[in-house]
Amino acid sequence: MRVGLVCPYTWDVPGGVQQHVHDLAQALRGFGHTVSILTPAEDTDGLPGHVVAAGRAIPVPYNGSVARLAFGPRAASRVRRWLRDGAFDVVHVHEPTAPSLSLLACWVAEEPLVATFHTANPRSRAMALSAAALRTAVERVHARIAVSEAARRTLVDHLGGDAVLIPNGVSVDDYASAAAHPRDRELGDGGTVGFLGRLDEPRKGLPVLIQAFRMLVQHRPELRLLLVGPGDATAALRDLTPAERERVVVRGQVTSAEKVDALASMDVFCAPNLGGESFGIVLAEAMAAGAPVVASDIPAFRAVLADGAAGALFPVGNETGLAQAVAALLDAPDRRAELAASALHAVRAYDWSTVAVDVLRVYETVTLRPAGSPGPGGFGPTGG
Repeated sequence: MRVGLVCPYTWDVPGGVQQHVHDLAQALRGFGHTVSILTPAEDTDGLPGHVVAAGRAIPVPYNGSVARLAFGPRAASRVRRWLRDGAFDVVHVHEPTAPSLSLLACWVAEEPLVATFHTANPRSRAMALSAAALRTAVERVHARIAVSEAARRTLVDHLGGDAVLIPNGVSVDDYASAAAHPRDRELGDGGTVGFLGRLDEPRKGLPVLIQAFRMLVQHRPELRLLLVGPGDATAALRDLTPAERERVVVRGQVTSAEKVDALASMDVFCAPNLGGESFGIVLAEAMAAGAPVVASDIPAFRAVLADGAAGALFPVGNETGLAQAVAALLDAPDRRAELAASALHAVRAYDWSTVAVDVLRVYETVTLRPAGSPGPGGFGPTGG
């Protein structure tokens, strides 16, 4: 099968959707399918052969973050050329409600269309204001996928219709193998609390973790805080004393292999996100790497952590609650081991060997069904 994947966000800046598209492509290629990815990208030197650049992206505020999108006549022309050259059996667009390549592909593609919805934002003004225009694109989609119940509900509330639930994926064995590696001794022996995400994106909640860390180091002077991810952490760290700042290691943007090693080195992984999360792929990655997880009690995280069975939860935005949850795990190595084992068992449900098969079943449905008949979730090209 020839599969075209459309990523709306620039390939130059790491993100959850980009990672999802990359990993899905790898899984599909592993099954013997031919895959091409169309994505905004400015730096084309390091792109693999199956990734096609659609030009420079423009930063746009979107869903509590800054999305880097490509839109307009030039982008539309590149979408048409990619579709013509690809001769795809199915085109799979991601986040078609973002004003970027996926939306353009929905409007112009004649191939069977599958769309995956990642966003969870029940009060999206942008989607509400543009619902009529978005429906003209989404109604052309033959099958809809949502990565979580929260993403499905956002779709239903704003655009109507429904979607099948297929979660984000993670290559569990790649992460689990890192858990057997020696710990990163550069971090010291006093324990390591870690964070993975954009360091300057407010909804990721890094300031909440910083305040919790300040409470923790009062009684644990050797504790380290490891920050991994793109962005400038200066604003989040400005309240730290010089002594506290010395206990913080900022790795910044890292390679995939370095990310796996960093997660495996953490005694406790913290996800203090404030909201706007559809799934929680960072949780799945930490769980697969064997890091005990403490996460804010938002619906997406609660679902991934099996209501607290695979990780500890704390009230959203509550730095004291976060500090208490982390301290409890640091003081209980047996409990950390128990949570890590439960998490590794739970995260198997999100392994790409399972997730990609579910996606392929959707592809088969839209490519084998009679023209105009409804796809998964009861939607044909004019349904909704």
